[in-house]
Amino acid sequence: MLLLLLLLLLQLLLQRLLLLLLLLLLLLLLLLLLPLLLLLLLLLLLLLLLLLLLLLLLLLVLQLLLLLLLLLLLLLMLLLLLLLLLLLLLLLLLLLLLLLLLLLLLLLLLLLMLLP
Repeated sequence: MLLLLLLLLLQLLLQRLLLLLLLLLLLLLLLLLLPLLLLLLLLLLLLLLLLLLLLLLLLLVLQLLLLLLLLLLLLLMLLLLLLLLLLLLLLLLLLLLLLLLLLLLLLLLLLLMLLP
């Protein structure tokens, strides 16, 4: 009977010990996995940083493109203005030529009137 009781006690003790050992192993495993999880978190943060950097670069390129487009538009407007100025000059020249022709015609008419 005493032997049976002792065996029961021993079994209980062994069970507790095994449970404790299992718990310890689990804790050890968790401790080993913790740096891995931290590394994973760090990797995720780095990925996020890279993504943000890429977005910033994209925005910068977009801004540069917009600036280039604005410059091109300005150049086009300048060219248009120059063309308009040239056209105006041409028109003025034509008007001057017409005036000269009219003056010449008047002079000719006057000469014709003076001749007997």
